[in-house]
Amino acid sequence: MKKLIPILLCGLILAGCQSKPVTGETVTVAGGTYNNVSPNELNVMLDNKDFVLINVHIPFAGNIARTDFSIPYDQISAPENLSQLPPDKNAKIVLYCRSGRMSTIAAEALVSLGYTNIWELKGGMLEWEQAGYELQQ
Repeated sequence: MKKLIPILLCGLILAGCQSKPVTGETVTVAGGTYNNVSPNELNVMLDNKDFVLINVHIPFAGNIARTDFSIPYDQISAPENLSQLPPDKNAKIVLYCRSGRMSTIAAEALVSLGYTNIWELKGGMLEWEQAGYELQQ
């Protein structure tokens, strides 16, 4: 019994260290919803990246590491840019810009086009840097 207690205690400690899935904050817009995530939540998501990461800021002001594309927010729904997005409208897409304004516009545009798994970095690169994360120039 005495040997079982440390084993159970270790199991409880390890279970508590498991990261919880990121759920974000749901934002309802015309045509559907998208999720806002904090810089810390995005950092956790990047550990097991299963999404397309898109910088929609113009002009260029840096990238978060592992960014897949840079597409201007006001041109995200242009045919040549839609062709860069996953054809499955249920695929996870994460958007960001410098402050969050442009990525909000892009998120709403994609939701209006029927995309159902859109995520946005709340506060953009500014909050990303304030949280202690770096940008690539």
